[in-house]
Amino acid sequence: MKIFKSNTAFVFLNLFIWQLSGLANPSQLWQSKVDPVVLENIAYQKTGFLLFLTEQADLSESASFSTKLEKGEYVFTKLKEVADQTQPQIVKILTQNAADFRQFWVINMIWVKGDIELLETLASRTDVAFVYADTRGRLERALLEKEPPEPLQSSRTVEWNIDKINAPQVWAEGITGEGAVVGVIDTGFQWEHPALVNQYRGWNGEVATHDYNWHDAIHSGGNVNCPSDSPEPCDGGSHGTYVLGIAIGDDGGNNQIGVAPGAKWIGCRCWEPVQRTHISYVTECLQWMIAPTNINGENPDPAKAPHVINNSWVCEPDEGCQDPNALKMVIENVRAAGIVVLGGSGNNGPNCSSSAFPPAIYEAYFSVGASTNNDAIADFSSRGPILIDGSNRSKPDITAPGQNIRSSDIANGYGNGSGTSAAGPHVAGLVALLISANPGLAGNVDLIENIITRTAVVPNTSQVCGTTSELPNSVFGWGRIDAFAAYQDAISVITSISDQDANVVPDKFRLLPNMPNPFNPSTIIRYEVPIAGFVEIKIFNMVGQQIRLLYSGQQTAGVHQIHWDGRKDDGALTTSGIYLYRLKTKAFSKTRKMTLIR
Repeated sequence: MKIFKSNTAFVFLNLFIWQLSGLANPSQLWQSKVDPVVLENIAYQKTGFLLFLTEQADLSESASFSTKLEKGEYVFTKLKEVADQTQPQIVKILTQNAADFRQFWVINMIWVKGDIELLETLASRTDVAFVYADTRGRLERALLEKEPPEPLQSSRTVEWNIDKINAPQVWAEGITGEGAVVGVIDTGFQWEHPALVNQYRGWNGEVATHDYNWHDAIHSGGNVNCPSDSPEPCDGGSHGTYVLGIAIGDDGGNNQIGVAPGAKWIGCRCWEPVQRTHISYVTECLQWMIAPTNINGENPDPAKAPHVINNSWVCEPDEGCQDPNALKMVIENVRAAGIVVLGGSGNNGPNCSSSAFPPAIYEAYFSVGASTNNDAIADFSSRGPILIDGSNRSKPDITAPGQNIRSSDIANGYGNGSGTSAAGPHVAGLVALLISANPGLAGNVDLIENIITRTAVVPNTSQVCGTTSELPNSVFGWGRIDAFAAYQDAISVITSISDQDANVVPDKFRLLPNMPNPFNPSTIIRYEVPIAGFVEIKIFNMVGQQIRLLYSGQQTAGVHQIHWDGRKDDGALTTSGIYLYRLKTKAFSKTRKMTLIR
C-alpha cells in the first residue's frame, strides 16, 4: 500500500521550524501543530477538535480504473486500510481518558472532545500532523420567500430556469435522469414532499427503506421537527428541501421544478439550528456518500454511492477555517471515488476575488456561479480569482440560474429563492441527465465536467476579474450551462458500457441487439471488441444509403456502447421505419436491424 505524508502548509511549516530549532523531538513544539482557535477555546473549557494524522492514503491509482464502481471500491478500501492501521494507538489513549471521539476514514482524522492536557498529549505525537478546530461553517443559503397556494392549472408548468437551460429538450429525447443518483448534503429533506417522494431512492411507491439512502450527521441538538440522529429524512431548516427540488423535483402535476425528474436522490443532513454546520458534520456526510451505510452506520457499500454530490456548505476564516486547505484532501478523495462534487461559489459578490472560502476554492470542486433570467451574472455571485490560497485559480467553473428560482419548500409548499446554492443543483441535475443518456460516463469526473464546460453558453460581461474576460474567466467560468448541448455532446462520446462489464475482455467481435428496440426517439448500440484497433459504426436505410456515421476511429478492447438519437448526419430527424446498423473493423463486419417508431 502507498502511504504519503500530509502536504498541508502547516505540516511543512512545522517541519521547517523543528529543523531550524535543532529539536530532535517535535513534541516540544506541540502548540505549533494546533490551530490557534483550539488553543484559545480549550483554555476555558473542553473543546472539540480534529486530529489530522500524518499518514494519508495515496489514491493516485484510482485514475487507472475505468468504471465508477471500481474507483469507489478501490478508494474505500485504501482509505479504510490506512485509518485502520494508524488510528488504534490514538484510540487507546482516548479510551483510557474516557474522551468523546469519532473516527473518520475519508481522510485519516479523528474528532475529539477534550481538555488541554489531552490536547498536549495528542499534539505531541509524531503521528499527528495538525490539530484543526471543528469550527462552525455556514450554508450559502438561498433567501427563500414562501408563496401562497396556487390554483390548479390546466397544463404542466416548467419553471423559467429549467426552460432556460434547455432541460425540456433533453426530456423530449426520452432522457430525464433514469439510472442516475444525486446525493445532497444540506439541512435535511422533507422526503414525502409531492415533488420529491417519487424520486427518493428509498421509496418504492408503498414502503420506505432509509438504509443506504439517508444519513444524519447531527448527533446532538436538532429540533422537534428534525431531532438528532433521525432515522428518516427530515428538514430542520427548509434549505435542503428547496435545493433538492431544483435538482430532481417534479410532483407529476403542475410543478416541474427540477432538471432531472427521472433521477433518484439520497441525502445527508449536516446542519441543525443551534450548532449550525461544523467541519466534522460535513466530513461525515462526504464519507457516507463514498460508501453509504444502513441507518445504524454499518455495512458501508460503495456500490450505493451517488454519481454527483451537491453541497451548500462553506467555511470562513473568521469561523475558524484559518487554513484554506483544511478539507482540500476530503474533496479530492471523494472525487477520486468517481463522484462529481459541486456547489455554489458563494454569495459574497460582486467584487473580484470574493470567492474565498472552502470548499468552493478547490480545484477538485466544481464551483457554480449564479446567473439571472437574462444571462447576466447575479450581483451576489462570488467571483474569482482565488487569492486566499495563493493559487490565483480561476473560479467559478460554470454558471447556472440562481436568482428568483422557484422550488419545493417544507410543509408540501413551494417558494422562490436566490443564491448560488440555487445555481448548484441545476448542475447536479445536469450531471444526472448526462449519465442517464450515456451510462458509460459514470465515474469519469473529468469528462463529465469537460462536456458541461465546453457546451456552455458564452455570456456577455463587462466585468473583468483577474487578467482576462476570455473564457474561462473568474466571473462566469466557462459560461452558463446548456443541458441540451451537453446532452448532444455526451451521446457522441463512446464509452465502456457499465460497471458490470468492466472486467470483461471479449473473446471475439460481437454486435449486440440495440436497446430498446423498437425505439423512440433514441437507442443504445452495444458491441464487443476483443483487441484494440480501428472501429467504424454506421447507420443505413433499407436501400443501403448511409444516413449517419456514429463513430470512426481507434477503440480499446472491451464492451462498449454508443447512442443514436434517430438523426441523420445533417441533424435532421429520420422517419419511422426499419434501419440497419453496422459494426466494421479490419477483420470483422456485422449488420443488424432496428425499428424506429415515431
